[in-house]
Amino acid sequence: MQFQTKKSTFAPMISSTATYALRAVVYLASQPGKYVCRSEISDATLVPHEYLLKVLNLLDVAEIVESRRGPGGGYRLRVSPDELSSLRVVLAVDSIPRLKSCPLGIPGHKKLCPLHKLLDEAARRVEEAFAEVNISDLLRKKRSRDCDFTKINSVLTGVDA
Repeated sequence: MQFQTKKSTFAPMISSTATYALRAVVYLASQPGKYVCRSEISDATLVPHEYLLKVLNLLDVAEIVESRRGPGGGYRLRVSPDELSSLRVVLAVDSIPRLKSCPLGIPGHKKLCPLHKLLDEAARRVEEAFAEVNISDLLRKKRSRDCDFTKINSVLTGVDA
C-alpha cells in the first residue's frame, strides 16, 4: 500500500493491520483491567469493526490480549503496557519486511548490493525503533492534547464526543 502525495509516493513502514493492532492495544491499555467490547474499541480507534475482529484474534493467539464472551465480556490486555513492546504487537499481526535477496530478482545479485543493504538497514532500524518503545510510552503520548481518540472521532465524524 502506498500513499500518493502531490510530490512523492510514501510507502508506510508497517501495514494497516499492524497500525490497527497498535491502535487497539493502546486503547485497551487506557482501560486497565477492564474488558472492552469490540464495538467500543472500533469506535474509539476508527478500526473497521469486522477487520478489528481479525486483528484481535491475532493478538489473542499471540497472548497479548484475552477475550471473554457474554455480558461484561470483551477484550483486555494480558500483558502490562510497561512490558509490552510495540514491536511485539506489530510482529503479532504482520512482519517488517527485511531484504534477504535482490528484490528486483537480478540474477547477478547474490549478495545485497549497496542500495539493497541500505534499504535493509532502514528496515532493521525500524524494528529497533519499535522494540525500544513500550505500549506505556504510547499511552502517555495518547493522553496528550495532540493524540486523543475522542478528538480524532469528533473530527472525522463531525460529532462532538
